[in-house]
Amino acid sequence: MNQYCNSPCSPLMVHELEQEDLFAGRCILVNGPVIIGAGPSGLAVGAGLKQQGVPFVILDRANCIASLWQNRTYDRLKLHLPRQFCELRYFPFPQNFPEYPTKYQFISYLESYAKNFEISPRFNESVHSAKYDETCGLWRVKTVCRNGSVIEYICRWLVVATGENAERVVPEFEGLEDFGGHIMHACDYKTGEVYEGKNVLVVGCGNSGMEVSLDLCHHNASPFMVVRSSVHVLPREILGKSTFELGVSMMKWLSIDVVDKILLVAARLLLGNIEKYGLKRPSIGPLQLKNTEGKTPVLDIGALQKIKTGDIKIVPAIKKFSQGKVEFVNGEIQEIDCIILATGYCSNVPSWLKESEFFSREGFPRSPFPNGWKGKAGLYAVGFTKRGLSGASLDAIKVSQDIGKIWKEEIKQKNQSVAVACHRRNKLSSF
Repeated sequence: MNQYCNSPCSPLMVHELEQEDLFAGRCILVNGPVIIGAGPSGLAVGAGLKQQGVPFVILDRANCIASLWQNRTYDRLKLHLPRQFCELRYFPFPQNFPEYPTKYQFISYLESYAKNFEISPRFNESVHSAKYDETCGLWRVKTVCRNGSVIEYICRWLVVATGENAERVVPEFEGLEDFGGHIMHACDYKTGEVYEGKNVLVVGCGNSGMEVSLDLCHHNASPFMVVRSSVHVLPREILGKSTFELGVSMMKWLSIDVVDKILLVAARLLLGNIEKYGLKRPSIGPLQLKNTEGKTPVLDIGALQKIKTGDIKIVPAIKKFSQGKVEFVNGEIQEIDCIILATGYCSNVPSWLKESEFFSREGFPRSPFPNGWKGKAGLYAVGFTKRGLSGASLDAIKVSQDIGKIWKEEIKQKNQSVAVACHRRNKLSSF
């Protein structure tokens, strides 16, 4: 069965679409869902649909799968969790991969995943808008191609799989325009090689800020890391076991509060008192904070030791910038050469999904997604439950199974209707 019908809109469809929204460009009727995003979440949904024989179309604004991993990550990046918590359904990691695969190994895995399931996204198409047309009960997705052409996809189901990290977050700082030096977001950082001998201000103390600062140390730069708020730092492993794996295992038997206390005691024993180095812990435990606010604890891979030795200098929040300098809220002034903004990412869904009922202004599912993955009117979301790759993989299974069930039931009903019509026609022809 064809994935889609590439044609002008049918007379019936044109009649049903709202007159003011009639579209003069190319129109594609999709016999299945349209999936927005060709990252791990979108690929996992596609694989699940392939398993059930459901046709689909995947759209992505970039020119490759997993563009965040391929184009916007630093060279030294490795998966923060063991590989068994990061693999997608139906396709395990190669046995020769290390416990914490590099970004290049993960990209290779995703490319093999797409090839194995014969998933071929439509690249270089940026979604301009996606709107549910109540008149005909279908979704209308308009994209703008790299060459400027516009295409409209019409489908029964829409799967939002662009994730929580689609766009960089760049805070405003007083005097930043007067700084005069090099400024970049962490998504554009590749290696600290070009920063040798320079004072570099790293704004942000999450996993990215910590690892960028560590990489700068390895290349003989002098990083100053801005810590504006409290942060949980945990050892990546405890007694040779992944901290995350231990936490997940303990939560099968213990409450989250108890598990948090155990992890914090272990962290204190293994890492020491980090507050004396300027890293204040939140009042809420690391797992509970992750569940309630989506803030991931830092899994230390060596940055904390550099902080203890003073190779990474902790500095307070920024008051303002001036030519080649930064002033902190405590009044101290530091000369710096470059600024790297490890200030995180956000969703871009509100910019193109024309339905405020489903997603908040921050780009996260609202109450119509009581389980985090299924909305109304055939709308689904994957990768927005703040549970990383493992959570996205589980959501992808649920979404593909839900769509597959509905699709198969409708196909069955259509086949039964055709059979009845043929039977009646045969009876009439016998007279």
